[in-house]
Amino acid sequence: MTETIALGEIDIHVTRKAIKNVHLSVHPPSGRVTMTTPMATRLEVARAYAISRLGWIRAQQEKLRGQARETPRQFVERESHYVWGRRYLMTIAYREAKPSVALDHKRIALTVRPGTENAMRAKIIHDWHKRLLHAAIPPLVRKWERTLKVKVAAYFVQRMKTKWGSCNHVAQNIRLNTELVKKPKDLLEYVVVHEMIHLLEPTHSDRFHALLDRFYPTWREARRELNELPLGAEAWNR
Repeated sequence: MTETIALGEIDIHVTRKAIKNVHLSVHPPSGRVTMTTPMATRLEVARAYAISRLGWIRAQQEKLRGQARETPRQFVERESHYVWGRRYLMTIAYREAKPSVALDHKRIALTVRPGTENAMRAKIIHDWHKRLLHAAIPPLVRKWERTLKVKVAAYFVQRMKTKWGSCNHVAQNIRLNTELVKKPKDLLEYVVVHEMIHLLEPTHSDRFHALLDRFYPTWREARRELNELPLGAEAWNR
């Protein structure tokens, strides 16, 4: 069960779990605040802790508000797009043929039928993004299955509003945000590792962070870089 602590304009969602220490987090993109506490922690104790960290919470939220956000893509000539952390300019060609996308060292070449509307261009690029991810993810999963000695039953890629990834440790599958195709590949690897470690430890417990420290010691730097890169242009709900 989740409870809420209201500190002025800030709501903090509190969840109790079988952990030893309190974990306070400010989540991109909107600055949503969560706190995970040990099972026996009283709400007034959690509230006192939150008050002591109020300055830090506000600083993190202000940082997120100032974070760059992509402008909505129009899928037009010479528009900037990012693939694996690099900027490319889009070129558009019109042909009475099956739509296609090609990438060279400077450009994304989108070929569409005359009259193709923006929504369809967006779908063509999104489907291409998914193909790029489906090429990049399986080698990473196989690599980390050997290292972590776990087995991923399946992985999925999809648009996700508030997370870079998620893990269903019971079904042994992971889900990854299609926005990751725009980020450097090492950040995709960090998210894959993060979610696969949840197969060993389902919660963000001390053990989970210890496993991250052991297997991916640069995870804090990767997380910080990921959260400092421009956010997608979508209107985030939470």
